[in-house]
Amino acid sequence: MIRMVYYALPLTLALSVITTPASAGGDPNVGKEKSALCAGCHGANGNSANSQFPILAGQYPEYLVRALADYKSGARNNPIMKGMVTGLSPDDMRDLAAYFSSQPSALSSPTNW
Repeated sequence: MIRMVYYALPLTLALSVITTPASAGGDPNVGKEKSALCAGCHGANGNSANSQFPILAGQYPEYLVRALADYKSGARNNPIMKGMVTGLSPDDMRDLAAYFSSQPSALSSPTNW
C-alpha cells in the first residue's frame, strides 16, 4: 500500500498542476499592460457594460487563449476580432488570458432559486 502511494503521489501532483487555471500560462501583470485595446469593447477589466461584447473577466484562461487563436486563424469569423488579434503572439494571448481570467466577473448567479 505504501509503495502504491509512493508512486501515485508524484503523478497526482503533476496532474494537479496541469489542471489548474494557470495551466494556460501567461503573466496577468503583462496581460494587463497589453489589454488597453481590449478595454474599448470588453471594459477595463473585462466586464463589458455593452451586451454586444462578451464579458472576459473570470473566464477560463484556456478558453480565452483558444478563442483568440481561433480568431487569428479564421476558425472563428469576426472581422473586428480578426483585426485585433492579427499582431498577437501566442505569449500575448496567454498573458491576456491570464489577466482577464484573474479578474472578478460582474456576472452573478440568481439569488432566488
